[in-house]
Amino acid sequence: MVSPLRIAVTDPIITGFAGHLRLTAREHEWRFAADSSPREVLDGADVVVCSRLTAEDMPDAPSARLIHATGAGIDRIDADAIPADAAVCNTGHHGSAIAEHVVMVAMMLNRRALEADRQMREGTWRTVATAPGTPFHSALRGSTIGILGFGEIGQAVARLVAGLGMRVVATRRRPDQPLPDGVSADRIYAESELASLLAESELASLLAESDVVVVTVPLTSETRGLVGSGAFDAMRPEAILINVARGPVVDEDALFEALSAGRIAGAGIDVWWGAPSGTTAPESVSRFAALENTVLTPHFSGHAREVFEQRAADIARNIDLLDQGLPLERRVR
Repeated sequence: MVSPLRIAVTDPIITGFAGHLRLTAREHEWRFAADSSPREVLDGADVVVCSRLTAEDMPDAPSARLIHATGAGIDRIDADAIPADAAVCNTGHHGSAIAEHVVMVAMMLNRRALEADRQMREGTWRTVATAPGTPFHSALRGSTIGILGFGEIGQAVARLVAGLGMRVVATRRRPDQPLPDGVSADRIYAESELASLLAESELASLLAESDVVVVTVPLTSETRGLVGSGAFDAMRPEAILINVARGPVVDEDALFEALSAGRIAGAGIDVWWGAPSGTTAPESVSRFAALENTVLTPHFSGHAREVFEQRAADIARNIDLLDQGLPLERRVR
């Protein structure tokens, strides 16, 4: 009889969905790192389920055949931690949840929701009817959303905003490829060599015509600092930026200066520069917290329960495929 696989789970969030992970075709040996060091749990593991992994976490003689990320990004998995013969897979399902977050933040900023809420709590009823000079709302219908990155998240945003009557322009690594059913865009720009394209007229045009700019590209050496001072120069003063990718894709100082100087109207920041310490926010949060034209969230745009249930199902299915010697799904290495 074939021995069960030894599966080590180090991600505390997906650990909460252990019941879904265990829905494999046959039973396996599961180890969860809640009360142990990762190195101890990973010793002898055939499968490692993680959101981050360092070379120091791995035992001296790693046996893992599959490293399964619990999200789409693998930038927190150290390449030196991956055994030479191991496959690396990721999972997704966060697109729809993040798209809802993008629309929520865009509406909050366009309608000055935080400002109005604060005024109401202070006892002030300030509208265009009661206080001359109060700005009118800017409707999303008929406006343009520019999406940097047209993968799962970008496409989900496009689907959702289509129902609001927004016009979509986007960047995509392979703009010549057909779009999935239900996804449309007025124009698709090439995403390859994005860093250099920022200085080119066509990407500057995308930024200049966008009322809302959404950042969804993965963090790589090419995209680090991608949205910097030059990008904010190209954007209109009434435009807003929403980052749901990774913090370092946007230049922190350039964004703060653009917001402070009124070069752009606002920003929704869900991803940050630096990691939290427990429930203490990273230092980068405090400087943006002083600005009224921001909506700040703790990297939770994709944290819908349904997302993690579906991710756990993906991981369980890949464990079955590995167990049966079949090709894995969503293999990225």
